[in-house]
Amino acid sequence: MRTPRPFKYATVLWFLLCLFCLRVVGQALVAAFEVPFLPPMKQWYSGIIPYPILLPVQVLIILLLAKVATDFTRRRGFFVVPRRAMGRVLQWFSYLYWAGMAVRYVVSMTLHPERRWFGGTIPIFFHCVLATFLFVVGRYHRRPWVSGPAAPAAPAG
Repeated sequence: MRTPRPFKYATVLWFLLCLFCLRVVGQALVAAFEVPFLPPMKQWYSGIIPYPILLPVQVLIILLLAKVATDFTRRRGFFVVPRRAMGRVLQWFSYLYWAGMAVRYVVSMTLHPERRWFGGTIPIFFHCVLATFLFVVGRYHRRPWVSGPAAPAAPAG
């Protein structure tokens, strides 16, 4: 069996993180400047969480995902040390997250037929991006290991 290569996973994680960053920046541009080349604000968010609260939460998510991707890039750190149980939890959560977004899409299209097929789907798509990020990290942790794990982060000091 081969040891998974954290760097290969890092490439995918950085790509998914960049997609999410584009979403956050796009929504911020629309909220602040109503830029005409992007969809209107109602397409970007459901309104469940007020935008002044949502934006800082999105920034925290970006910071966390960047930490995870950085650990994979450096091939050391908390998020790259193999943890099969964590991998199992992350993968199952990603399945539920994806399924929830599929249900959300079907309900949204049923309740708002005028949106078919892609109206109001920006939040759903980017939740799927986040679910995929969790899946990739979970898959890394569930892979069989032959040699020793990646080195944990060096203690601060």
